[in-house]
Amino acid sequence: MNPTVELALQTTLKNWNAMSASRGDEQEAVADQFQSSFYLFIDAVREWVYQLEPRPQTIDELLDLDMMQEILDVLPAPLHLNFETEVELIMDNVVRIDDDKYD
Repeated sequence: MNPTVELALQTTLKNWNAMSASRGDEQEAVADQFQSSFYLFIDAVREWVYQLEPRPQTIDELLDLDMMQEILDVLPAPLHLNFETEVELIMDNVVRIDDDKYD
């Protein structure tokens, strides 16, 4: 796996686990930290995809790549749809502005 993507993924997973275990007053802060790390992870995936030669032409081609399968294997199931939505945006060359990431 690409080292930058792997590091971002590990941070996202750590923050997901922390968010899942959080209670009370800390929930909002931990959720914000997770959300931020998720979009940094997506940015790392975007940079990796943009460097591929040849670049996949469809979302199915991209999702069939070994690294994408590795990501989906470790990504918690509740995040699969979010991840796939972001991958679609990557394939469409759409970059969300910061405000859009949090809506």
